Amino acid sequence: MTMFNNKEIKEAEELSNSSNIIGKGTILRGGIETFGNIRVEGKVIGDIITKSKAAFGHSSYIEGNVLAQNAEIAGTVDGKVEVTEMLVLKPSAVINGDIITNKLVIESGASFNGKCQMGVTVKEIKIGEKNSEERPLLKAQS
Repeated sequence: MTMFNNKEIKEAEELSNSSNIIGKGTILRGGIETFGNIRVEGKVIGDIITKSKAAFGHSSYIEGNVLAQNAEIAGTVDGKVEVTEMLVLKPSAVINGDIITNKLVIESGASFNGKCQMGVTVKEIKIGEKNSEERPLLKAQS
């Protein structure tokens, strides 16, 4: 059993409290991995992984897979969406890919084209692994 010292706990809290914003009109090519929250209003071509919350606004377009603790989507995602806790699809949301989540809220008008698996436990979200670009998103445990 490993014990965390106060410095490690403080560093983890600081990382998870950070926020990242990809603004409207911005195009980012490449994957994003973060311990903190991320908000996307622009376009991301690549996978997004966060140990916190992902929020995708009306103008957002994601071409890649998403892995997050919580997510709220109002834009378009072309890829798999995996959320360890709660996924909220706003009325303007369009998901073209499979959804794996523990809890799901779909507001009237939202759409997704793919399979949906709910109430599953996924493995821990890992950030900064050496082969993260080659690593597929986490699979659900049975």
